Amino acid sequence: YQVCVSLLNYFRVDKDKSGAISSDELQSALSNGTWTPFNPETVRLMIGMFDKDQSGTINFQEFGALWKYIQDWQTTFRSYDRDNSGSIDQQELKTALTSFGYRLSDRFYSLLVRKFDRTGSATIAFDDFIQCCVVIQSLTNSFKAYDTNRNGWIRISYEQFLALVFSLKA
Repeated sequence: YQVCVSLLNYFRVDKDKSGAISSDELQSALSNGTWTPFNPETVRLMIGMFDKDQSGTINFQEFGALWKYIQDWQTTFRSYDRDNSGSIDQQELKTALTSFGYRLSDRFYSLLVRKFDRTGSATIAFDDFIQCCVVIQSLTNSFKAYDTNRNGWIRISYEQFLALVFSLKA
């Protein structure tokens, strides 16, 4: 059943029938719940994560994993959108990231909301929530590579910092 659903979704998304899904096709197929286009940066990020053959597009096998990833994020998003507003506010974001194991200041959560809020509503939409979480995880993984003592502190040069940031997949 799951393969059948994925196959139907794949052909629905592959508008030009090329056998591969482009970022434009994926963006037009996804809904963030706000009647606005899915964040192109989030689409690029997800294609980069699932494009195993480095073609710049998503084939059928890659699509199955990507579709499940999106559904899993949707379930996560809904579970933290406590007021069912269709977006995540600062407190809901803090609850989500704390449950993921992050211990961050309220000031930092405020910064995250400002960074990932594209509407000026002091909230984060579904697509931006995915991007926020993936970027934090990528930055955390990069940080951990330098945090050899696992104490939350690193000492790196400016060039190492730039290399850390610019080498991110996210």
